[in-house]
Amino acid sequence: MTFVVTDACVKCRYTDCVDVCPVDCFHEGANFLAIDPEECIDCAVCVPECPVSAIFADEDVPADQQAFIKLNAELALMWPTITKTHKPLPDAEDWKDVPNKLQFLER
Repeated sequence: MTFVVTDACVKCRYTDCVDVCPVDCFHEGANFLAIDPEECIDCAVCVPECPVSAIFADEDVPADQQAFIKLNAELALMWPTITKTHKPLPDAEDWKDVPNKLQFLER
């Protein structure tokens, strides 16, 4: 099992989860975070830290967001590791409750 960042993170990119990760498995893109499934140790400490509830165990990812399992693995290989919390995107508050944001994800 691994954890997966899903749709709610797109265009928000809160980084509260990054500080608590003991293995630095988060990777940062322009408007999304991804978890490397090869690095994740399934500790779940990131889940309660996410202010938009974007992180799920892979077995609990909602049916309409299953594509994010593969997407996290793919993007984690392309993006740099993030190890420190910083401010969310400037318009994160405007986007945090918007559903179906996959089309806005910047690779």
